[in-house]
Order: sequence, then C-alpha cells, then structure tokens
Amino acid sequence: MRKPLVLRHPSILVFLAVLAVFTVGVTILSTGYGTGVISTSMVKTLGKTLCLALAAVAMDLVWGYAGILSLGQMAFFALGGYMIGMWLMVARTETIVTGSLANLPIPPTAAEINQAVATQIFGVVGSDQFPAIWFLSGSLIGQLALVVLVPGLLALVFGWLAFRSRVNGVYLSILTQAMTLALALYLFQNDSGLRGNNGLSGLQNIPGLDAVPQESLSIWFFWASAVALGLGYLLVSWVASGKFGSVTRAIRDDEARVRFLGYSVESYKLVVFTLAAVITGIAGALYYPQAGIINPAELAPIASIYLAVWVAIGGRGRLYGAVIGAIVVSMLSSWFTGGRAPDVNLGFYTIKWVDWWQVLLGLSFVLVTLFAPKGISGIFDALAHLRPPRRGGTPLGPDMGALQEREAVE
Repeated sequence: MRKPLVLRHPSILVFLAVLAVFTVGVTILSTGYGTGVISTSMVKTLGKTLCLALAAVAMDLVWGYAGILSLGQMAFFALGGYMIGMWLMVARTETIVTGSLANLPIPPTAAEINQAVATQIFGVVGSDQFPAIWFLSGSLIGQLALVVLVPGLLALVFGWLAFRSRVNGVYLSILTQAMTLALALYLFQNDSGLRGNNGLSGLQNIPGLDAVPQESLSIWFFWASAVALGLGYLLVSWVASGKFGSVTRAIRDDEARVRFLGYSVESYKLVVFTLAAVITGIAGALYYPQAGIINPAELAPIASIYLAVWVAIGGRGRLYGAVIGAIVVSMLSSWFTGGRAPDVNLGFYTIKWVDWWQVLLGLSFVLVTLFAPKGISGIFDALAHLRPPRRGGTPLGPDMGALQEREAVE
C-alpha cells in the first residue's frame, strides 16, 4: 500500500511544522493578541511576505518543475488583488454613502445610492457610472470566484495559444513579459474601468468590521496568509509528485523525448501554467488588503523578474527553497529600502542602500547562478547528505542528462 504524501516526503511535514511555529510565535508577540513586541505594521509586512512566498511556490512549480520561465506571474498576482479590491471598494463606499444620506427627509432609493457610490469611486477619472466589468462587485462570493477565474482564464487562453504554437525558452519568457506589460499599459488608462493610475485604495478597511481594530485585522490576515501558504505548499507538492510530477520534470529536461514517447506535452504544460496562475491570484487577493492599495504599477515586468530572482536564490526545483528565497529577499528588501540599513562611509563615497539595493540583488542573482545553482536550499541538501546519482559507463541517451550504463545496471 502506497504511503501518504507527507510520509513519502518528510520535508513537507518539516515545512508545515516550521510554518505553524512561526505563526504561533508571531501571534504571541503581536500587538493584537500578544505581548506587543511586534507592531501592527510588522505583522502586516510578515503577512504580505507569506503571500509572496505562496506566489514563489507557484513560480517554482512553473519554472523549477516544468521549466517554463514565466516573467508574467505578477500579472496574475495583481489581477487577484484587483478582483477582491473591487468588492472592498464598493462595499466600503456604499456604507459611507448610505450613512451620509440617511438623514435626508426622503430616504434615497437603491438607484440613487448606486449612482452616488459610482460617482464617489469613479469621479476621480471623470465618470459617474459603473463600468461593465464591475457587474459582480456588489457580491463577495462573485468577486471571490473571479479571483480564481480571471487569472485562470487568462493563463488558460495565453498558455493554449503559446504552447500549441510550441513557443519555448527565451521566446516564451519574452511573450509572458509582453503580456504583463500590455496589461499594465491598458490598466494605466482611465477608461480601463479600474480607475487608471489611481488604482484601488482603502482596501485595508474591511466592510462590516469597522469596529475591529487594525491590530486584530492584521493578525487575521496573517493567519489566512499562513493557512493559504500551507495549503498551497501541500497542493503543489502533490502535483509535483507521482506520475504527473515525473512527466512534468521530464518535459523540463527533454521536451522532445517526452513528446516522442506519446505524452501530450502541451496539456501538461497548460495544466501547470493555469494552476500556478490560480494560486498566484489567490496570493494577490490576500496580499493587497494588507497593503491597502493596488495600482497598475504592481504589474510592472520588473516585479515578475524579482519573483524569478527569489526562486533562483532560494533554490529552483525545491519548494521550500522558493519559500526561503521569497522570505529572505523580500524581508531584506524591506530592510534596505526602508532606510533601516546604515549607510557605509568609504571616505570618498557613501553607500546608501536605498540606492544600491537593486545592484546588490542583481549581483546576488548572478553569483548564485554561477557558483551555487541550488541556491540557499543547497545548504539543506548538504546537511541532509543529498547527492546526485553516481553515473558512469556509456550514455544511453543523446543528452548529458540521459541515463547511463552503470546506473541502469544498478
């Protein structure tokens, strides 16, 4: 009888245990439910970091396991944020408008309230009507469904067009980046229906929870982010294991050979690409209520490149490596760019980390690629004495990674 997934891969249990301990520790030290050692802003930063880690896990599924270097993952991340942000803005604005009109001699009609809400939201872009894409904005369930459907459908359509045309390698990466840039440029327009450059703001104010302080809300979102990361890690681990995972890794290593063996390469790649987009969209839906605002700048191609850098530094092809990379690099980024890192005076020049952080990040990516391709997770491999198989004899295939004679006999 086959063992359960967590017993076949003990690293999953280790990861979930560490995540649980971390969640409990932050809760105990938080301002809302603990000793107050960790401020509310720091709790929000940690919650957002867990969401970025979930996006990194999805990126590792696409890149580390399927070999698809997607430079458009943050487009799905931002779309998830926009979908939940639409409901948050409508519900919050409706509460404000209803309260302000409650003292009128004649109670306002539903149409008047709707008109006032639309004016309040879209007046900044010169409109007083809800765009067609906001047709479900008054329904929380509807917008939660769109959090999954919109990124998933975009990935499904884009992936089907790209994979059926057998676009691979750097060309596919350029296409994903072009998709992200095109979407960002469209959303910057005032007539896009999403308030153009203004984006959606005030997302940290959850409708119906006005009496709940931000100290408590920050912990609730932190818990939700931790649960989402744990469930996402389990799901991706399950997908990457078994026959499906083996075929996916085979596609990464030698796509032509897998196709000649009779597998539908395009179908496998499309499933992985779409699933990763859905997971990334969910991560974005949890991230932006903690950030409080979302605008088209969040879709900038550089954001997706950062995501790839995190996965590479953490260790591509190892899910815990993607999490480590996302957490370490994003927290260091907050520290350096937040002005908390002390400047370094060299006498002839003063290094200000706010200006030099991106250079340091780029240098780290180059060094990891050249000298430590396993990333930070390679340290754990060394501690666990994990080594690649000893290969020798005559190759049994046309490429360097093919099974060799001695390995086949053993």
